[in-house]
Amino acid sequence: MKHKRTNNNEWLIEITPKRSLFELNLKEVWRYKDLLFLFVKRDVVTLYKQTILGPLWYIIQPLFTSVIFTIVFNNIAGINTGNVPPFLFNLAGVTSWNYFRECLTSTSDTFKKNANLFGKVYFPRIIMPISIVISNLLKFAIQLGVLIIFYGYFYYKGYQITLNKLIVFYPLLVITMALLGLGLGMIISSMVTKYRDLTFLVSFGVQLLMYVSAVMYPISLVKEKLASYSWIVEYNPMAYIIETSRVMLLNDGELSVKGLLFSFVLTIIVFFTGLVIFNSTEKSFIDTV
Repeated sequence: MKHKRTNNNEWLIEITPKRSLFELNLKEVWRYKDLLFLFVKRDVVTLYKQTILGPLWYIIQPLFTSVIFTIVFNNIAGINTGNVPPFLFNLAGVTSWNYFRECLTSTSDTFKKNANLFGKVYFPRIIMPISIVISNLLKFAIQLGVLIIFYGYFYYKGYQITLNKLIVFYPLLVITMALLGLGLGMIISSMVTKYRDLTFLVSFGVQLLMYVSAVMYPISLVKEKLASYSWIVEYNPMAYIIETSRVMLLNDGELSVKGLLFSFVLTIIVFFTGLVIFNSTEKSFIDTV
């Protein structure tokens, strides 16, 4: 978008497509920061506005999921979590996974869900998926608070759990989860404009992806028990991110520098690929949605 002076010395606003597909256009996003905050507020307030329990669903979902995982994978399947209580082990994995999942699924239908708005009003389209990632931080913070409460409870009960000194880098891990979910979401959102079936595939695929992301088991167990198929988990960047989050929060598991570096590099590639596809799609999506 640029300003242009006419012969009558009157200012007009000329809206033009982005020149570069790699352009994130942060200056324009900052100019529309009030709209960004408005979208964040809308996502937070309206999501559970008509529900009885409201924000309590942020707490109920990870707790019930962790209980089920503890019963099935630890009590029945016999997965050992060492000095860490199985419930806390699962809750740490579920908390990290939920943030990535929400970022991915909520941004994967950006164009389809906001087609009417995009067709009537101009603003940087990238604001919409960014607002979703930011609003999901509130859910993540609530669930992380629940994890801290149970962490304190088990520590009081005498379990040998400690924070790793690498905990100072935990925000970087959260940013990595956000960028990976945002990148994949932008790619899928752009493809959904032409292939509507992808909406159903995302819901199904994310559920399957969780089981190969080391949410309820350590990566070392897969290498030991299913060596022939361990590559499925080892080439999944979220598996290393979740494993690293448990190392930082519970001082449990193996920190793979090579695996974590792979996750960071792949996240950057996915994010910029998503940005290119998203910027390309926004120029003509209104004709296909």
